[in-house]
Amino acid sequence: MGQKIKQPDKNIGWNIRRIRTEQGIGQTELAAMLQLRGVDMTRETLVKIERGTQHITRAQLCGLKRCLNTTYEELLERKP
Repeated sequence: MGQKIKQPDKNIGWNIRRIRTEQGIGQTELAAMLQLRGVDMTRETLVKIERGTQHITRAQLCGLKRCLNTTYEELLERKP
């Protein structure tokens, strides 16, 4: 299992949800995109990550970066 990345103040999950919805991508669609890239993530896991109730792995973060065509900075950005 990959190294877990803690979500201070649920920022990562909030950023993922924001970017995903801005691009008009549903949770099921994003989970499928990740699985096609070899990243083990179900829709249920994505929901928990977006809510900040589950830590994200490096592999998942890398896959999300690629699927959402964004940067690590944007995914990890802290909101005031």
